[in-house]
Amino acid sequence: MIPAASLFSLCSTIALLGWVALAIALFAPRLRRATWIGTGLVLPALLAVAYIGILAAGLAGGAKGGFDSIEAVRSLFADDHALTAGWIHYLAFDLFVGTWIARAGIGAGISPLLLLPCLVLTFLVGPAGLLLALVIGLSTGRLGLETRP
Repeated sequence: MIPAASLFSLCSTIALLGWVALAIALFAPRLRRATWIGTGLVLPALLAVAYIGILAAGLAGGAKGGFDSIEAVRSLFADDHALTAGWIHYLAFDLFVGTWIARAGIGAGISPLLLLPCLVLTFLVGPAGLLLALVIGLSTGRLGLETRP
């Protein structure tokens, strides 16, 4: 098993590369399909595998804590395996959401220049980027909660 600190760094690097590719694809239509498959399916799936593995290692190692109180969550995340699992959870979901923002935004005809700050915020502070994308989409009347096939 890969040590938690190494898995943390590896997954962070993989996600960062995905985010860079996603940002580039906003301005490079020929790269979009392959990038969106990578950032919306492949990388989140790989991160999910890493998440399950590190979570299992933490549970097998006797990680204490839970989700029923802030004290229990603090105790849970005192374990490096659980903390790394939580980080990978963010990496996978934020990249998936970023891909949705890019796909839905481009599909709705929103300028890549408006979508780029949404991606940056989603990368840095996930829900804030999603909120900005929704505000832009709803204020332009071009992006709702639905996606096109």
